[in-house]
Amino acid sequence: QIQLSESGGGLVQAGGSLRLSCASSRPTFSPYAMAWFRQAPGKEREFVGYIRRSDDTYYGDSVKGRFTISRDNAENTVFLQMNSLKPEDTAIYYCAARIYTGHYSRQSEYTYWGQGTQVTVSS
Repeated sequence: QIQLSESGGGLVQAGGSLRLSCASSRPTFSPYAMAWFRQAPGKEREFVGYIRRSDDTYYGDSVKGRFTISRDNAENTVFLQMNSLKPEDTAIYYCAARIYTGHYSRQSEYTYWGQGTQVTVSS
């Protein structure tokens, strides 16, 4: 069983930056794509962005230009660099992995999920 583990969340002021990490428990794990989702209080979980095996990236409109997804294959880790943070970015951030292609934001198509890490942006 593959486990994903997020880290790097915390409290930051508006305009600040944070970098989240998502590590896989299996060094040889090579999914089709790794994605980040987030869930704010009282809202549904939403797509943030993903990075495919080809290193192509795609972002949701609300974070485009502010967030960047990258990976370190040697460390089996995917990163979410978040800049120019806003209070509305406050949420629990989850990483997820999908094995096959499909609709990038369809959560049911992601097989593996982390437990999430809290990001709080103060105004």
